[in-house]
Amino acid sequence: MVSDRTRSALLKPDWNRVEHDLAWFEQAVNRHIITIYDARYPELLKQISDPPSILFVEGDADLLSHWQLAVVGSRNPSASGRDTAYEFSRYLAQGDVVITSGLAAGIDAAAHQGALSAGGKTLAVIGTGLDVVYPAKHKTLAHDIVEQGAIVSEFPLGTTPRAENFPRRNRLISGLSLGTLVVEAALQSGSLITARMALEQGREVFAIPGSIHNPLVRGCHKLIREGAKLVETATDIIEELGALAELTSSTIEHQPTDQNQQQERDADYEQLFEYLGFDPIAIDVLIAKCELTAEAVSSMLLLLELQGRVESLPGGRYVRTST
Repeated sequence: MVSDRTRSALLKPDWNRVEHDLAWFEQAVNRHIITIYDARYPELLKQISDPPSILFVEGDADLLSHWQLAVVGSRNPSASGRDTAYEFSRYLAQGDVVITSGLAAGIDAAAHQGALSAGGKTLAVIGTGLDVVYPAKHKTLAHDIVEQGAIVSEFPLGTTPRAENFPRRNRLISGLSLGTLVVEAALQSGSLITARMALEQGREVFAIPGSIHNPLVRGCHKLIREGAKLVETATDIIEELGALAELTSSTIEHQPTDQNQQQERDADYEQLFEYLGFDPIAIDVLIAKCELTAEAVSSMLLLLELQGRVESLPGGRYVRTST
């Protein structure tokens, strides 16, 4: 259905504005205007109740039709929530899953950064025109996304941040994706809007649980009570989406371009795994034994946890769950 605003623009077009916008898109080969009749328009998005008539894209427009997972959450997450979004996205992006989010502060940014760090692909769906970066501090991130993915909007150039635009943006994030993963969300979080839209669109919703004392995960717990899939490892997502996206956990592997770097990483992981037993061990003990930095050990433990090989316990302790 054509909106009143679109109908008005079609009946009384601002030709000066049209010429200005077309000139901007013609300035670079990676800028695209894709109508709903274009072969590049994503089929998944056509299936929602109110698909936009036009998509404005900067970057790789072909990614619109790749298998995508939306990753959303709090704009003010905990350090743990930010790390989880980053590592889940990095891990899944290594398996050719496009990570889709909204370029917002917090979980959104961590998801984009995780995918980029893996050399994977990421889409940012924004609530402004393509010539407006919001928040402004994400200009460098937006540039990196264009280089390694794409930025998408249904709003014309010059559209500034408006509160009413972001729920509309959210329906595109979920509509482009096979499923939506909520990492951290309070009960009043906008991420719950995205999750609700995903359910209305017939898509999968995943949520990561946390401490009952953490207000930032109460939205996730609410989603789980209402039927969202509880996620503990990235494999949980792969198994759910595998039949649709033709993914298996064997395809989600790290593939660095430098063979020596791969060997060094493998040796570090094996060393860490050696010191992990089936009895709980504190992270500071692991750091001392491995003689690696605390940041490196924390990152490695989180990746092993995503793989289901390690379980974290209260008090900063870890235990091996597989041989």
